[in-house]
Amino acid sequence: MKNLKNQAAKAILKAEAKVDYLTFELKNKLGMNRPLQIVTYRSYGTPGRLYVKGRVLVNKGITRSEENDTLWENLLNMYRRFESDEVPNARVQLTLQGQEHDITTDGEGYFVLNIEPKEPLHLEDIWHKIDIRLIDAPVKLEEEVREPAYVLVPPPDAEYGIISDIDDTIVRTGATSMLETGRNVLLNNAHTRIPFHGVSQFYRSLQLGRNGKRNNPFFYVSSSPWNNYDLLYHFLELNGIPQGPLLLRDFGIDENKLGHSDHMSHKYKEIENILITYPKLNFILIGDSGQQDAVIYREVVKNHPGRIMAIYIRDVKVEARTKAVTTIADELKQEGEVELVLVNETTAAAEHAANCGFIYTEEVEEVSREAEIDKEGDK
Repeated sequence: MKNLKNQAAKAILKAEAKVDYLTFELKNKLGMNRPLQIVTYRSYGTPGRLYVKGRVLVNKGITRSEENDTLWENLLNMYRRFESDEVPNARVQLTLQGQEHDITTDGEGYFVLNIEPKEPLHLEDIWHKIDIRLIDAPVKLEEEVREPAYVLVPPPDAEYGIISDIDDTIVRTGATSMLETGRNVLLNNAHTRIPFHGVSQFYRSLQLGRNGKRNNPFFYVSSSPWNNYDLLYHFLELNGIPQGPLLLRDFGIDENKLGHSDHMSHKYKEIENILITYPKLNFILIGDSGQQDAVIYREVVKNHPGRIMAIYIRDVKVEARTKAVTTIADELKQEGEVELVLVNETTAAAEHAANCGFIYTEEVEEVSREAEIDKEGDK
């Protein structure tokens, strides 16, 4: 039965690729596949290797949201994000330290490349810029297309890293209700999406740590599709939440995921890759009780003993899920692995972090103050 399902899924995958190819060729003949754009995704690396990811797409004119955008403008932008026209077999050139690296986009328009710097990176800045240029495409290039990419490299004196979920952990999406999720995703923009009270200050406190250098790196792992990248990144930016790589999920069928739980496998794989990339850095994990964050984090703890300093799970107030998280917290406590803290308010997480010496004690008051201001803003 499993093989039959896999064969059926592969057949759908091939049919989807064929339809995409024919659609692209038709639009090409009609002159609809232009102008083009390079979309880059903030990623991460080490002093000896930088991981770069991006995509070549037809520019649909998605506008950066404004506070007074209408529901129709929000809906139209969301439609444009998901009705993307990918550009396969395009050649892009990445330039770092004067060295050029060429790569071809895949059938979905993505390019992924690991670059080895020819000289040691200067680690005064946590972000490193790579210039990217479109040099060839199966579409007539009317003008030069360039876009920088940024790669995070944690400095040697970072105290710890933070890996956080996004939906219902940072921003309210109502992931336990399909209707509420649909309304929040489709009709809101980066300005109108609402962060949980005190989250911005708490995350800045973790970034600051106890060395006062504000260089603890953040990584955001989410099951949201790459199509929403610009929306999520703008949301973090607007709310003063620390920048970090957003590791999202491919939208559609992926042959590499056949036979797996997509949400589970995606999030676990991304967290696993981060821990492997930085073997000397310990981490704090943050998520919510709405999906499987606690289950995934438990597996991370078991497979990487001693690497996880604490786990903070926001309670989405669904009784069955709250109970499941509490059970996992008890298991981890009995095994002496790590403390999983289930919280209703961000201030409770900040208090625990301060008691453990992760952040300054004074930061708890700042988180509480911001939470109160956020609550006033909701009224």
